[in-house]
Order: sequence, then C-alpha cells, then structure tokens
Amino acid sequence: MGMLRGGTVGRRFTILYAAGFLGSGIVLLALTYLMSGARLSAPAPGNLPAPVPSGSSELAAAQQQIRDLQARLAEVHGRQDHRWLVASLIALVVTAGLSLLLGRVLARRVLRPLRLITAATRRISAENLHERLAVSGPADEVKELADTVDGLLERLEASFVAQRRFVGNASHELRTPLATIRASLDVAVAKPEPSAQALALAARVRTELDRVDHLLDGFLVLARAQHGDLSDRTLVSLGELAREALGDRAPDLAAKSLALDAEVGPVPWTRGSAVLLSRMVRNVVDNAIAHNRENGWIRVAADGDGSEARLVVETGGPVLEQDQVDRLGQPFERLGVARTGPEGSSGLGLSIVAAIVAAHGGRLVLRARPEGGLRVAVTLPAAVPEAEALRTGVRG
Repeated sequence: MGMLRGGTVGRRFTILYAAGFLGSGIVLLALTYLMSGARLSAPAPGNLPAPVPSGSSELAAAQQQIRDLQARLAEVHGRQDHRWLVASLIALVVTAGLSLLLGRVLARRVLRPLRLITAATRRISAENLHERLAVSGPADEVKELADTVDGLLERLEASFVAQRRFVGNASHELRTPLATIRASLDVAVAKPEPSAQALALAARVRTELDRVDHLLDGFLVLARAQHGDLSDRTLVSLGELAREALGDRAPDLAAKSLALDAEVGPVPWTRGSAVLLSRMVRNVVDNAIAHNRENGWIRVAADGDGSEARLVVETGGPVLEQDQVDRLGQPFERLGVARTGPEGSSGLGLSIVAAIVAAHGGRLVLRARPEGGLRVAVTLPAAVPEAEALRTGVRG
C-alpha cells in the first residue's frame, strides 16, 4: 500500500495493472492445474489387493509384473508433477515480467493525454495567453479537464488585456492634464517680474512634471511591449543600436568619468520592432550609467552567431545579492533605494527591457558579479540581412 500511496501516478497505475495481470495469470495456472487432474503427490494408481497365495508360478510372476508397472507409473507421475511445478514457476516469472511491461505500456497510454495537457500548459505564459489546449476526442474526464483549463486561460487573457489597455489609456489620458499644468506654469513664470520664490517653485514643479512625463512614457512602452505590438518588424542590428546609445550618452559617461570598454560590430542582427529594440538597448545603457559610481567602468559587447544575437552590458560596483537582482525585471524594483528612487529614475527601465525581450522571443539574464556590479545579458533570435542571405544562401 505504501508503494501505491507514494510515487507518480504512472508508477501507481503500472503497479495496479501489473498486479491485475499477475493475479489473472496465477488464477489461470491454478485452474489449469486443477482441471488437468494433476496431483503434487501421486500414489501408485490401480493398487490391487494383496496377492492371494497360489501354488502357480505363472500367477506370482504376473502379480510381480503388475507391481513393477505400478512403481514405474508412480515414478512417471512424480516426474510429471516435478516438471509441472517447474513449468508453472517459469510461467509465473514470465507472467510477472509481462505484467510489468504491459502495465507500464497501458499506464503510459492512459496518461498520455494528461502529459500532453501538462506540456501545452507549461508552454503558455503571459505572452501567449491566446493559445488554447483545444483537446479533441470524446467528452470524457480528460476533455473536461482540458476545457476547464481553456476556460481559465480565456479569463486570464481577458484580465491581462484589460489591465494593459487600462495602463495605455490612463497614460494617454494623463498627458492632457500634464500638458495643461505645464502650459499654466509657463504662463505664470512669463508674467512681469515674477518673485524668486515663484521661479524656484516653477523649476521644481517643472522637474516633477518631466519625471511624471517620463514615467507615463515608460508605461506606454511597457504596455505596448507586453501587448506584443510588433507590427513594425524589420531587420535591426544590436551593435548599431548600442553604438548610437553610447554616443548619445557620451556626456553622461564623461560627467561620471566612466571608463568604457565597447566591443560592438554589425554582426548581431535580429528581427523586430526598431523602436522597441532601440528603447531596450538605451534602457540597458542608461541603467549602467545611472547606477554606476564615479570613476567606474562599463563593458559593452554585442555579438552573435547563426542562431542568436547577444548584447551584454557589465558594470562594476558593490557586491549585490542575487535574489535582489532577480527582482529588477519587475516594475519599480530598485537596489538599495526607496520606492521613489533617485531623481530621474522611473523604476521601469529593466522591466521595460524584460517585456521587450519577451515580446521578441528572447531571454534576459541578470547576474550579480562575484567581484561586484551587475551583468545584463540580452539574447534574441538572430536574423540574416537579405544581402548576406543571398551571398551565403542562408534564409533569415
């Protein structure tokens, strides 16, 4: 019973089926033995009464011959019983082996629909909630389970879509009052001889407006990436995007005296939204600069092969905990700072990167470097430019 309670369902089914087959085999052997009339101990059949004394030598010889035949017959029956026992044991061992084999085959066949449902469910995530199991077949318990899972996925998809639509719509709607506040602030500052206090307050409010505007822009990009809106797919070079991002942030690199080690080339091509991928690369570079220390360093490498395009950005700094680094792909997660974060930081940088990478079928790996600092690795499916494809005969 302990074996049936523990282990997998397949193992329990195998044991149950094997026990059923083995029990049937034992019953069949027992019935065959009983119906054949065999006995484990077979006395000499046809025992005659003790011979009557007679003076005839012929009668005595006949009786002795009969006794000899009875002894031989008993010996034959004994050998037959022994062979029957040996054959029965061999048949029992063979039956046990076949029972386990057939039990395993039947258990796998019975559980195959459940394994297919499990594998299909594991492939479905927040990025492909539109997929369904769509199990066909008779209306049995397995199909009922699959239909229940499909119903759950449908409700989850509706919830995710509603949430992403709300984020996008709310971000758009909030831009109007922000623009109005900014215009009113500009009008108030433009009045003749504004006070120093009013100017200071206007500068502070304008800074906060810029920060909120940056936050809303991040929300819009995050909603688009999570929604999988990649209608503008085209060939994009991660190396070219990295060079552009580093060139645009050259003043910030110089302001912090950051040493840059860049190894980027035109090799790592991928296919996707140029706008989103550019935002992804810029966010990774911005994160490396913003969360670096004075006189620190940044290492950027972009390479690829026939199957993957990679972008790796490493920075120095204090030793980080990996469990905290793993949360950086979530919105508003920061290391060692309050939720409000440093000035100019929306807390959406790496979460936007994670959403864009997922929308393009890639993977994002964040690792705390043992020597200190952070390593951000982005891997996307590679693509081959058309000119190179024509030259080498490879299709992108």
